[in-house]
Amino acid sequence: MYTTNAIESVNYTIQKIIKHRQSFLNDEAAVKLIFMGLKNISRKWTMPIRDWGAALNQFAIIYGEDRVPL
Repeated sequence: MYTTNAIESVNYTIQKIIKHRQSFLNDEAAVKLIFMGLKNISRKWTMPIRDWGAALNQFAIIYGEDRVPL
């Protein structure tokens, strides 16, 4: 599947964030740090999703056009 590299990249970045900061004050601090890391990662995603138009059409057929923004 073509998404494997993207998923591995996200996992690697999260691991890198956690490794550099080995202890957290609480769970909320860890969640915030991971959230900020994911926010930075998502800025790099500029490639359009392959065959997204066909996927949207299939979703509209399956779930109805009122539930899928076309």
